[in-house]
Amino acid sequence: MERADVDTDDPAVRAEVEAAFAAYEAALVGNDVAALEAAFWDDPRTIRYGGAENLYGMDAIRAFRRARAPVGLARTLDATVITTHGHDFATAMTLFYRAGSPGAVGRQSQTWRRFPDGWKVVAAHVSVIPEPAEVPPAGA
Repeated sequence: MERADVDTDDPAVRAEVEAAFAAYEAALVGNDVAALEAAFWDDPRTIRYGGAENLYGMDAIRAFRRARAPVGLARTLDATVITTHGHDFATAMTLFYRAGSPGAVGRQSQTWRRFPDGWKVVAAHVSVIPEPAEVPPAGA
């Protein structure tokens, strides 16, 4: 595959975002609220659409995280695709499955931006749908 844009998926930048994504996932399943809050851009323009909530601004995201029950958070990821664009912007998309939700697949998308204090999620979306018969391979 010929790459026309050498700034897409720079290996060093991609490794940084993969590490930030992995830290976020560990904080999520471990209910590390402080780390989850730190992973998001602390700004009123940050948005997180969840399975049952629309959160506008970091104050709303913070309130949601602090009120969420710390049970049933374990999950398995699949078909994760992380793409970097230049040195300061990336997207992360993944499917997830929870043992308590057979027949359903979760979808998570995150938009990441590099700030002086590190990579932060500036927008996120989480939804759950009935599990399709086939899941396309990552990168398809």
